[in-house]
Amino acid sequence: LIKLSMVAVQKWLEERKIGTKMIMQVHDELVLEVPGDELAEVRKRLPELMCSVAQLKVPLVAEVGVGENWEEAH
Repeated sequence: LIKLSMVAVQKWLEERKIGTKMIMQVHDELVLEVPGDELAEVRKRLPELMCSVAQLKVPLVAEVGVGENWEEAH
């Protein structure tokens, strides 16, 4: 699921031609570097993209954390 999410997110970033960069994956998380003026759009769209990569009998949940580094984002 995380690999499918990575593909979906990267495709969206390339289509939108925005400055946000996916910089790494940590277990079931994606870490992105997001310019401040793009934060609202990315916070809204990222969970939508990640939760729509597969249809399961249980809901997929994706949350967004924000911080200056990975630790702060938790």
